[in-house]
Amino acid sequence: MSDHIRLEVDAGIGILTIDRPEKKNAMTYAMLGEFLEAVAAVGENDAVRVLIFTGVPGAFCAGTDLADLATIPGTERGVRGRADEEDRWWPLIACGKPVIGAIDGPAVGMGAELSSQCDLRLATPRARFAWNFVHRGLVPDTGAGSWLLPRLIGPQQALRLLYTGEFLTAEQALELGYLLEVVEPEQLLDRALELARAMLAGSPFSQQRLKSLVYEGLQRDVGTHMAAHVEALTACFRSDDHREGVAAFLERRPPQFTGT
Repeated sequence: MSDHIRLEVDAGIGILTIDRPEKKNAMTYAMLGEFLEAVAAVGENDAVRVLIFTGVPGAFCAGTDLADLATIPGTERGVRGRADEEDRWWPLIACGKPVIGAIDGPAVGMGAELSSQCDLRLATPRARFAWNFVHRGLVPDTGAGSWLLPRLIGPQQALRLLYTGEFLTAEQALELGYLLEVVEPEQLLDRALELARAMLAGSPFSQQRLKSLVYEGLQRDVGTHMAAHVEALTACFRSDDHREGVAAFLERRPPQFTGT
């Protein structure tokens, strides 16, 4: 990783940090490439059970660095991949691990999109969110704002934010159910780590399938969802994690899950 994208792993928890405070963590093309590589590495690393995605204090991600974007003529600017390349558009959802967003500062444009891809979102009172793509003559750049956001807060509120590009405060985001909690800046990482450690008590085999069932279930009918559910439940019954979970209960000890 570079100086701007840092990944630290300790005791099953990965912390992925954007570190470019002088630009409020605005993303260049190079940084985005490194970010995608880091998230993909987390997904493949069995040593990482839970990922916390954050920025340096006072910043989350102020979107795409427009100065960097301006180096490419508008007629030559392309989308980042094919429509079916989910890991390039929605890397945090494509990652099979639970993802906690710890947001302290502006999450604007791409930053707002990335925040919506987190499974759980914590923020400080300094956090603000804006899907301001209409101010740049664009639609949400990952497609999360037009697909995920309406499912998270409802179509009416999502369209209000998308049409106007207005900012949403942390308290407003909490009222809409977009945020799980609002905590003080000095408590943010500790609270994220507390949630991550609670997740470590669960089976990674189960958690991976839960994440898939929930997100894919948002677009499937009940019959298709239940077919996927039965497949996932059957795989769980046959897993080492299920056998270990039952044995640990009967033996009155904490389970030692392996994710298999």
